[in-house]
Amino acid sequence: MATPDTGPSKLGFVITGPKEVLDEETPLLRLAQQKKARTPLPWRQFSIILLLQLAEPLTWQVISPFVPQLIRDLGITNGDETRVGFYVGLMHSLFFATEALTVLHWSRLSDHIGRRPVILMGLFGLSISMYCFGLSRTFTGLALSRVLNGALNGNISVIKSMVVEITDSTNLAQAYAYMPIAWSSGGILGPLIGGSLSRPADRFPNTFGHSQFLKTYPYFLPCAIPATFSALAWVVAFFFLRETAPTSVTFGRLLKRKSREDSSSPVTPPDTAQRSVVEPLPLRSLLIPRVIIAAGNYAAVSLLDIALRVVQTLFFATPLELGGLGLDPLRIGNILAIFGVMNGLFQVFFFAGLHDRFGSKIIYSTAMAATIPIIVSFPILNAVARVQGLSVAVWSIVGLQVALLVILQLAYSSVFIYVAAASPNRASLGATNGIAQLGVSIMRAIGPASTASVFSLSIEKPQHAWMVYYFLTAQACMCIGASLLLPRQLWKNQR
Repeated sequence: MATPDTGPSKLGFVITGPKEVLDEETPLLRLAQQKKARTPLPWRQFSIILLLQLAEPLTWQVISPFVPQLIRDLGITNGDETRVGFYVGLMHSLFFATEALTVLHWSRLSDHIGRRPVILMGLFGLSISMYCFGLSRTFTGLALSRVLNGALNGNISVIKSMVVEITDSTNLAQAYAYMPIAWSSGGILGPLIGGSLSRPADRFPNTFGHSQFLKTYPYFLPCAIPATFSALAWVVAFFFLRETAPTSVTFGRLLKRKSREDSSSPVTPPDTAQRSVVEPLPLRSLLIPRVIIAAGNYAAVSLLDIALRVVQTLFFATPLELGGLGLDPLRIGNILAIFGVMNGLFQVFFFAGLHDRFGSKIIYSTAMAATIPIIVSFPILNAVARVQGLSVAVWSIVGLQVALLVILQLAYSSVFIYVAAASPNRASLGATNGIAQLGVSIMRAIGPASTASVFSLSIEKPQHAWMVYYFLTAQACMCIGASLLLPRQLWKNQR
């Protein structure tokens, strides 16, 4: 007598009893049936997160095309072109140095009081600091503006936590494929705004030539645009962004609870096992090998990426006879904008499919391997330009360099997935991202200043001309070595 169907099993296929015929195709069918369907992304909240994330790359990228000229205008180098790179690198490093001092605290705070309040404070900091940057007329004022920018900004790690919290294992890679839209848009709009609107009274005399304010503050206009955008993003976040943190309390309640814990003897909670799953873990409990490996790789690729970006901008702006290409801010801004367009389109249309087919490890390793030809392309560009000028061959090599930089950006989406998987539990996701971002901020604080200084040394003395490329190659080898520690299969996370 036939046995009736028992319905779907936990594995996702139907058990049909003894009548089921097993053959060589059965495992393949079962695997296909077990494969989870991709959960649709919550587009309303996800699009708000993308909009909020745009504020940071926009404020960071907008100064890239004009900051070398800004340093020259300040007169702090006394006309010494070889010192421009040092001050440019210092300007970039100040932001990340102060961010390194505060980002972990902001991230851990978001685990307790929620993501939303921290994001609102970060957007406020970005807006105020960019207005101050545009109004600064001394190097000290510029430096203090960048310090304020970094100290008040904890958004970058908090937003990554929010993305994980509104997704699951089936659509996380898809979400991270869209995340570069914000950075790419910032990479497109920032350089275009900075390159085209700096010194507007000189560039557009018919429109802005009568403005004494813009003559006095020639870099205020490009800084005011991202500052105003951050202010508008604050309004959007205040009214429309939903809280995603699993354990959030008001800031006042957090302070009261801390005060009670400090003044009373330790009491063992009634259900310690349950609390350890749903509450944020202590910082010491997060310093485990998988978190360190994921955070270390994130820091390593960030160091190399920002070093390459700094060298690229300086290389384009440096005169041909000193080892660069001698491009003006407008052309530099256009190249960076093209990179932003290519990066955004490639990530959106290809990353999720590539990740489904090859996995995080292979994509990350391929991205690291792309850094070597990027480095080699710099001296080749200068050598060809010395012979042919800004010829088709030179622009073709620039295009190849930009394409390889797009491949390098794939490493970020891959390592974000590793960092999310490394978190011991969901409630500690903010702190885990904070630890990772702390390492990144330290590397990005070191990277621009050190790389720009080595670049300045390279163009100062002919015998040191290749020193900066040796320096970049050493960093690339470090990144490739760190990638070998990442597992092929993601760590299992307690959700």
